[in-house]
Parts: sequence; C-alpha cells; structure tokens
Amino acid sequence: MLYKLKHLPALLLCTVLLTNCRQPQASETVANTTAPEAKNQVWPEVTPQARPWTRWWWMGSAVDKPNISRLLQEYAASGIGGVEIAPIYGAMGYEDRYIDFLSPQWMDILGFTVQEAKANGMPVDMTQGTGWPFGGPQVKPQYAAAKLAIQTYRLKGGQRLQEKITLQDPKQLEMGAPLQAVMAYNDKGDILNLTDKVGAEGTLNWSPNSGNWTLYAAFSGKTRQMVKRAAPGGVGYTLNHLSADAVETYLDRFSSAFGQQNYGVRAFYNDSYEVYGADWSPEFFEEFAQRRGYDLRLYLRELVSEAHTETVARLKSDYRETMGELLLDNFYKPWNAWAHARNSITKNQAHGSPGNLLDLYAAVDIPECETFGSSYFPIPGLRRDSADVRNVDPDPIMLKFASSAAHVTGKKLISSETFTWLGEHFKTSYSQMKPEVEQVFLSGVNHVFYHGVTYSPEDVAWPGWLFYASLNLTPANSLWPQFSGFNSYITRVQSVLQSGQPDNELLVYWPIHDVWSKPEGMEMLIKVHDIDEWLHPTQFYKQSRELMDAGYSLDFVSDKMLQETTVQDGQLLTAASAPTHKVLVIPQARYMAVETLERIIALANQGATVVVQQLPAEVPGLHNLKQRQEQLQQLKASLTFADAGNGVRQMKTGAGEILLAQDVQRALTYAGIQRESLTDTGLKFIRRQVQDGKYYYLVNHTPKAIDQTIALNMAATSVMVMDPQSARSGVAMSSVKDRKTEVRVQLQPGEALILRATESQTPGALAWQYLETKGAPLEVKGNWKLQFTQGGPELPAEQSLQQLTSWTNLPDKRAEAFSGTGTYTVTFNMPAKINGEYVLDLGEVRESARVWLNGQEVGTLWGIPFRARVGQYLKPGKNTLRVEVANLMANRIRDMDQKKIEWRKYHEINFVNIDYKPFDASVWQPMLSGLLGPVTLTPYSTSPGSSSDASL
Repeated sequence: MLYKLKHLPALLLCTVLLTNCRQPQASETVANTTAPEAKNQVWPEVTPQARPWTRWWWMGSAVDKPNISRLLQEYAASGIGGVEIAPIYGAMGYEDRYIDFLSPQWMDILGFTVQEAKANGMPVDMTQGTGWPFGGPQVKPQYAAAKLAIQTYRLKGGQRLQEKITLQDPKQLEMGAPLQAVMAYNDKGDILNLTDKVGAEGTLNWSPNSGNWTLYAAFSGKTRQMVKRAAPGGVGYTLNHLSADAVETYLDRFSSAFGQQNYGVRAFYNDSYEVYGADWSPEFFEEFAQRRGYDLRLYLRELVSEAHTETVARLKSDYRETMGELLLDNFYKPWNAWAHARNSITKNQAHGSPGNLLDLYAAVDIPECETFGSSYFPIPGLRRDSADVRNVDPDPIMLKFASSAAHVTGKKLISSETFTWLGEHFKTSYSQMKPEVEQVFLSGVNHVFYHGVTYSPEDVAWPGWLFYASLNLTPANSLWPQFSGFNSYITRVQSVLQSGQPDNELLVYWPIHDVWSKPEGMEMLIKVHDIDEWLHPTQFYKQSRELMDAGYSLDFVSDKMLQETTVQDGQLLTAASAPTHKVLVIPQARYMAVETLERIIALANQGATVVVQQLPAEVPGLHNLKQRQEQLQQLKASLTFADAGNGVRQMKTGAGEILLAQDVQRALTYAGIQRESLTDTGLKFIRRQVQDGKYYYLVNHTPKAIDQTIALNMAATSVMVMDPQSARSGVAMSSVKDRKTEVRVQLQPGEALILRATESQTPGALAWQYLETKGAPLEVKGNWKLQFTQGGPELPAEQSLQQLTSWTNLPDKRAEAFSGTGTYTVTFNMPAKINGEYVLDLGEVRESARVWLNGQEVGTLWGIPFRARVGQYLKPGKNTLRVEVANLMANRIRDMDQKKIEWRKYHEINFVNIDYKPFDASVWQPMLSGLLGPVTLTPYSTSPGSSSDASL
C-alpha cells in the first residue's frame, strides 16, 4: 500500500493506484498526513490516540533511562502514537539489571518514561500488575483466587460417620480451606443442612435414623494459580476478583506506590481474565442468597452435577449470573474508582470472564478486544501458512462485543490487542497484517494496540530481547525501516473512525441466559477460543452475521443495558452520550427474564420499533419459578399480532410497534429500515456520523477488482473519496436518486477507500480521477543492479540480474541467510509520447518496497497490491526505477538456529513457537525474499469525478 512521507511536495501526494490528480496550483491545498486539519481539508486532525499504539514489554523491568529515551524516539519516528508498559519475566544473565515492580526505583523510571514519551508526543498506559492476570505478592492466601472443593460421604440409617469431615488435599490445607457447608440428601428427596453439626475437629455429630444418605461437604479452597509471566516484584497468587476485600487489598499496594497521583499514566490496563478454575469466593453462599433469593446450599448436589436436567441447567444459570455480578460489583467498580480518583482511566479485556461480556466491557473507559490467530481472506497472492491456522479464526462478531459496549454506553474509544499469534515468529508481513487490522476496524475498533514490541537495550546482540507471543516488530526487525508506511495507513483510518459518532441502526439483544443455562461444568469463562461452543451455534450469531452481510449496521445490547434505554423521537437512546438506534432486534432465545420482556414492551409503548424473531419460551433460573413462568406467559398472551403480510405479524402498541417475524430482514424491510446495498458487491463497510454527513470506510477483501457505482443510504451534495493508503483525496463521480447517493468506486483486491458524503461542498477540492481503458502492459526489463544496504548477518555481494529472482536463489550463499534491505536499480525506455496514466505493478514483493522513479519518490508499497500510479514521474526515452525491498527476519533466525547461536534465553516460558513448543527455526525452508516481479507499467486512459470548484 502506498505511504507518503510527511514532508514530500504536494505533487507527490497524488500517486496511488485508482487515484490521480493534476499538480496543485499555489492557491490550492493538498492534505498533509500530519498537519492539523485546515478549513478545506477532509482528513481529520491526527492526535496521538489516532496513531497505532503498542504494548511495550519490560523484560525483568531491566530498563534504563538512556535506552528508554532512544527507543521512544525510534517508536515515535516510525509513527507509533503511544506505549503500554507491561512488565514481565526477564532475560537470563541480566538479573543485576532487574528492577522490582513498584519499588521506588521502578516508580522513578516510570515517571521518567512518561516525561520522555510526552516529549515525543506519546502518552503512556500501563498494566496494573505484572504478567497476567492480576495478582502478586500482596495477594496472600486468603485473597487468592478461590475454588469450591467438594467431598462426598455415604451413610445408611443408624450409621455414624467414622472419618472426620476435613479436606483431604494437603496443598489446599496449606492455604486454608474452611468448611462452609455440609448438606445431606437421601433417596427419598429429603435435604438436611448439617453444617452446624460438624465439630471444630471435623467430627459429624449426626446419624440418620433410616434410608441411604449422601453427604456433600463444601470447602472454600484455592486454585493456587500464580501470576503468569510475572516480573520481579510481581510474583504471587492470582487475585480473587470476586471478593471486595481481596480487590481492596490488591489496590492498596498501588495506593502506597502512587499515592494520589497517576505519574502521568493515561490508562491503567487489565488483560484478559484467564483465571482458571476460580469458581468460588468465601462469601458466595451469602451473596447468592441475597441476589438470587434462595439458598444455594440446598442445591449443592446439583451445583456439582453435570446431569442434563432442567433443574441443573437453571441452577447453573443462576450461579453464573451471580459470579458475573460479583465480578462487576467487587472488581470492576472499585478498580475504576481507584483510577478515576487519580485522574486516569481504565482499559480492559472482558473476554474470558465469567459474566455478561457486554456489561463487563461497558464497565470501563476503554473496552478492549483481542485478535488471536489468522483469518482467511481470498485476496490473490496473500500468503497464509497452514502452520499459522489456530483452532478458531478471529471473528468480527466476537470483536463487536467490545465495540458495542462502548457505542451503547457512549464511550469514544475501543481498543484491540492486535496481531497476537498472527503467524509464526519472524514470518509475518504487512500484507498479512493489513486485512486483519481492517477486519478489526470493520468491527468498530478505532484504537489499535500492537502485540507488540519488547524493550531491548542497545548492548544486546541481534535480534535483541523478544517476547514469545509477540509480533516482534521492534527496531531490530528487518521490516522496521518501512514500518512508518503501515502505521500511517492505520493513523488515517483511525482518525476517521474516531470522528463523530458510530452510525449503526440496529440494536441486537444478546440472550445471555441461553449461554449460561448449560448443565456442564461450573463457572463459564466466555472465551475467544470457545466461540464454537457458546457463540457460533446460536440464532443470535446467525442473525447478526446475516444482517451484517446484508448491509445492516448493528450493536449488541444486554438485559442491563435495555433497562437503561429510553426512547427519543422514536429512536432508542441507550445512554445520554450514545448515538441513537432505529430498531431493537430480539433474536430467537429460549430464556428471557420477565423484567427484560416487560422492558421491551415498554420501549415499544414509548415509540420504539421492535423486531422479535420468536417469543421466548421460558424464564431463566430457579427462584419463584412457577410464579415467573406464569408472568411470562401472561405477558406473551397480552401481545396480539395481526398479519402484515410476507411472513410479518404486527402489533401496534402505544407510540411504537412490535413486529414478529422468523425472517428478521423481512420485518426490517416492512419497518422501512434500509440496508446498505453496497455489500452486494462484496465490499465491507463501517459508517461514522459527522456534523454535516457520514464517513464510509470501505474494504475490498474479495478476489476481484471492483469498479462500479454503489448506492449510499443518504442524499449527499458531495462525496469526497479519501485514500487511506496515500492520504490522497478528491471529489467523486456521484449523483442522487431516490434519496440515495450513487457514487463510483474502484478498488483492487486488498484495497480500502473512505468516502465522506456531505450535505455541503468542500471548497477547492480536486476531482477524483478514475482509470478507464487499459492498454497493453509493458514489462520493465533490463540489467537489474541489486545492492544490499543494511541488515545481516553479512551484506551479500552486489548482484547484476537479467531475471528477477529470490535472494535465496542468488549465487552468493550469504543472501540465503540475509535479513535486511536490498536496493534494485534498472533503466528502461518509454515511448516518445506519454499519454494518460501509467500504473506501476511490482508483481510479487517479499515483503515491502520503497519506490523512486527518475529520482522522485513514489512512496512505500508495503502490501498487496504492490501498485502505484506513476504517470507524472515518467518521461520519454530513458527512465530509472529504484526499488528498496525489505524482507522478513525468518532467514537470519533460521541461520542462527542452524549454527546453534544462542539468542533466546529467558526465564519462565522462555521462547516458544506458535504451538507453544520449544522454538526451532533450523528446520524451516528459506523464505522467499526480495523483488520477484514481474514488474510492469500499464497505460490507462482516465476520466474525472466531480469538482467543487467550477473553475477547475
């Protein structure tokens, strides 16, 4: 993709595939990629949060001020907007440099880091702990993550229990595992609470008169889970997130270190939950009774059962709902309050938690989702190695839980931990990263965090310190010299996606009780890796996927969020600062709380339009079950529908209506809710509402080029085409018909465009130029000079090539192990007369290329398609093309492993491969590298779009 350097002349900003412009006159303004938005500019102002940020691992917190200064300058120069400090385990042999987390020395270096970052225009976030999840030395056994330990005993009438009721696991006894309940069940259905009949030594002072009895003894045990990947000063037990006392104790350590200041930290961060087996908290019985209205101890047998019965499923639902509430009330709320009291904000990954993800994401200031693994995109030439395919691909529906929570509660930023295990170490290209991050943008994310970069001191040999699950885009990476091109693309997109408000017309209810009402297991961690179990089989997922594919825009909403929703002029308003939605969609759900159905009906009465796929069959849970079932049936019976045709039934109620239809899209059509038909072309999109119009971010992830007129669901006076790959913009060819704007777009596979459709003209804007008739391609041939300019382990000898080939095929065997940059130069002849436009196509590039033509920089082509418009740079007769290509790190790492050069030596997990096995690149085949071509120039005729200036 084309990247323009910020200080290039305005003329050079006119080059990208599918775009062209004449040379601007002195009185005209051309968008600058970094300058604040001028009055007639269409690109929003670039702020630090519009740039991509990165997680910044401090290995052993072995950091020092000179290296921090150096690295922050390099990060800022590459276009990174901010860093998130994450202390983890350290490198072996450098223990004398380690700094204990939160020690006075650590706090001093934190303050220095924030000041240095500020000097480079970069804010700083930090993980509020080391490694993950939250925990550490302040988490004593009584505050550690808890688990319910059950022991069973059998007695017959007249017998006495000879053994003492004490926990048999010695490891649990070491940490303290108090007895909390003893319940007895007989074969006639009788239940007795024997807790008060157990003596201090564990002796049971009870004997049944008759029958067969099974006793269940419940102990409050501990998971014994330690913080994963902990840094010095951070080793300890994982926190009991469900306990208010435990959370208060955890935060006390930070209060001691920070006092009432924040040391300049913008946001305190919490990684994905990943607390395993923590299905309990010592106060759970009391909390459950208060929140659910009945005694959980009476159902202890069912709680640990996996029998597929209605009672077990209902009990598990109540149990899981209680866990979610405890997590929200006892962890999220006090953590938020702690940060806010110090003028900082919170950023959190809710996925993996045992609660309603929407409510948990919404509880913080910046919800953060996560991409893990790689996705399939049918873009020609896009490499996806079979070894990189994880068990579950990143799913846009999963990502939308975070963005929906933000949109529904009126929060401006949604972040993403991006590119985690996108591929095997050292094999990931910008071409692979681009569609993955675009999928994140399309899901509503507008604040990307790379996963990530590792602090590495200057005196550590190549490749420096590296983290095992990282993208490893550090300054040591051979792709780093061209990283700014990719970062500029993300910055332009995010500057648009952070503008205005999200523009989604549908609210889709997530029926969480259908997820919770499963008899298997106890706590339910709603994880990214388990979406095949809790998400994909549901009607909620199917309907959401089909609606998005059809061109509808949507957010998800929870039961709690619906209770806080009002109706304003027929629109659904979920929060005072949130955008409105036009329709509430209720997908098929078996379970729904009476209060939720009542609220849905009330919203319709107030003027909302509600589409119901199917009325719920049951209420969740066990408390007052019969009474609540009757209430649900009465509510359903009060709904009277009339046939509206085409499979839609209608009930008008108050100022609004409820539409009942198995086919949700038919009901939306009946309600007059229009989809964006542009998705029929295969394009994907997301919209933003701005003051005088809308932004449309369009992406072509199909295998075909798209050149056609699409319709936008608004009547626009003008449509500006904005190319995020180059920062170029121009007025498009458009017209209004039936209150829709028809605009012509051209996108190659793998390309993106932004349309700004407005009710006013943009003064002085140039016309967008379209490629028309294609001529015969001219292959650029000749004597290619190849010089290796930077990299290692050694610079190969200069080459003279008649045929382009991979560096791994060159006669100089040093090139097979080389990772770095090689510069190609070739001269070729053009016809005496050059008409129209010419498109340069580099063919296959491994992996990124910076291009000059006749001494003028064209830009950096960092991803598929490796094409750019170059007509303005060509001249009749002799022309000189220079291409600077950067390859991957893989071949150099392979060479080091084959030579058994030690470069990975870390504590804890050390350095593993994508399958979490010991990393070994010695068995790899060499990765293709360099400019493979064929390189062609193709002539085109062109036609202009509209212009906002009649004199142009």
